[in-house]
Amino acid sequence: MQPFTTLTSTPAPLKVINVDTDMIIPKQYLKTIKRTGLGTALFSEMRYKEDGSENPDFVLNQPAYRKSEILVAGDNFGCGSSREHAPWALLDFGIRCVISTSFADIFYNNCFKNGILPIVVSPEDLEKLFDDADRGSNATLTVDLEKQQITGPDGGTVSFDIDPFRKHCLMNGLDDIGLTMEKAPKIEAFEEKLKARAWA
Repeated sequence: MQPFTTLTSTPAPLKVINVDTDMIIPKQYLKTIKRTGLGTALFSEMRYKEDGSENPDFVLNQPAYRKSEILVAGDNFGCGSSREHAPWALLDFGIRCVISTSFADIFYNNCFKNGILPIVVSPEDLEKLFDDADRGSNATLTVDLEKQQITGPDGGTVSFDIDPFRKHCLMNGLDDIGLTMEKAPKIEAFEEKLKARAWA
């Protein structure tokens, strides 16, 4: 998993509440168990017209936001079914950070396991961040995980809370497998003890 330390990007404003996981990645794309290749299907029902062409009104199709790595979204982001394909699709598109006032619990947890930082802010701070995002390529946000701070284009800051353990995992690029591998020496030592007892 790629570590997350600081990130600077033009933020994309998605002013929609209750964005569920079926909106993020519709069910017809769930057949794969690969974590790559889902970026083109991200928000597909909003991104594309019925004929398959791009919907120019959708935010991620607009020139300023095509390479956004930060998504600023409405309340209750990631609700609905528990599909892990939702963070996979966001990450494959290039989004490493989602900012909202609230997240569905399972989606929130899945983000950390896949190297995405979900940030919870107050409604007032979200409105400020939406204002920044509306400025398009003329404005960038910088997310500093170590300082737990978002810095806007004019120097203003928004602080956020995060669980210390999750922060450690993100900053060090540790998913569940990585955490287990950190314990490899202790696991090996335990196994050697078991072998020694078996032969005693």
